[in-house]
Amino acid sequence: MSANNEIKEIQYDVVVIGGGPAGLAAALKADQEGCSVLVLERDNELGGILQQCIHNGFGLKHFKEELTGPEYAQRFIDMIGQSNVKIMLKSMVINLTPNKIVSVINSKTGLFHVKTKAIILAMGCRERTRGAINIPGSRPAGIFPAGQAQRFINMEGYIPGHRVLILGSGDIGMIMARRCILEGMKVLAVSEVLPYPSGLKRNQVQCLDDYGIPLYLRHTIIDIRGKERVEGATIAEIDEKWRPIPGTEKHFDCDTILFSVGLIPENELSATAGCDIANNGGPNVNEYLQTTIPGIFACGNVLQVHDLVDWVTEEAEQAGKNAALYAKKELLIPTLETCRSVTIKPGTNVGYTVPERIDDLTSEKVIKFSYRVKNPRSNIRTQIISKGKVIYSRRHKFVLPSEMININAKLNPEDVGDEITVNVTEKKQTINIIEKTMLEGD
Repeated sequence: MSANNEIKEIQYDVVVIGGGPAGLAAALKADQEGCSVLVLERDNELGGILQQCIHNGFGLKHFKEELTGPEYAQRFIDMIGQSNVKIMLKSMVINLTPNKIVSVINSKTGLFHVKTKAIILAMGCRERTRGAINIPGSRPAGIFPAGQAQRFINMEGYIPGHRVLILGSGDIGMIMARRCILEGMKVLAVSEVLPYPSGLKRNQVQCLDDYGIPLYLRHTIIDIRGKERVEGATIAEIDEKWRPIPGTEKHFDCDTILFSVGLIPENELSATAGCDIANNGGPNVNEYLQTTIPGIFACGNVLQVHDLVDWVTEEAEQAGKNAALYAKKELLIPTLETCRSVTIKPGTNVGYTVPERIDDLTSEKVIKFSYRVKNPRSNIRTQIISKGKVIYSRRHKFVLPSEMININAKLNPEDVGDEITVNVTEKKQTINIIEKTMLEGD
């Protein structure tokens, strides 16, 4: 703040909030389109969650080689260093207005405003905690979200405990099961409420099966014991109404419990700006990844939780390009008040869809749809339906809730009404081999 107490104001064509994989990819693409770009990151370094993901498996699609998380992030950090993108670290965005004024605070400048023509939301997501799922028992030390434990071990050099029980078979939970073993800890079990693992199959094989870690499907924690520190926990099998089944209890003497029970898009700023929030927790966006506020775009885990960072990069590049074109007034997107907006609804066995609407369908065009199924199925088909007719169809050998599906569908405005429904359907005689195998294996 200046001597006369006026708040400093700076201007950029495009402002990216978040310096993780989504923010970096979007910033680079906007820079390549000739815009002045500012990235605001609240952490001490760029890279986001990738910096603590020291295991490999990243970059197979985007870079065509297998990288660790820090290596993947460094590729983009190096490209950012050779670009004209301006980076501000340790800078917290505290407010965002519909007319695209970003309020930021840091220790160097204090409070200042950034006025911009386009904003890209790339704040990522956060972990769901114990309090969000109401696990009974005492409240001792030794209970961590799996991602927090991952940061303690991989970045800060702390061991969270010695005897570990994990609730949830999400990707972070399974990866942390292996990481704990490699650091000399004893992983007693992984408990999962679903009848199948909620993370990628490869992580189940490489992180649990290869290390002999038992996975208890349809089980949850029903009690946590301990006063100052966790001393033990009890899990039990649950019925179809998610109620513990008496007589199925299993007791574990543990000093640490990790929760891997889902991720939540970080959208407090989005809501503050007035963006409509969709049912999956991310902003409601159109085919250009623009939110319900003109000039504000979203990508990455703040929009939808991805299973592969390569998909994050692809989505972020699309958002970065569209935001840059919008800032240069080369992309004229109809507003909700002036266009015939087509609502996209998740149908049979579909949890959500991105985008949630199409605002610019005046001629035949290809629309990219991203979605997840609710239940695993095999030998099924995605059908996009409008006006009571199937206007697009694609067959899948199998689908899993842990794997995001991406399709490119060419749509003709003459075939599309006010609504589109995305179904993942099957013939009645189809045997769901995947689900059958999963259920028989527990």
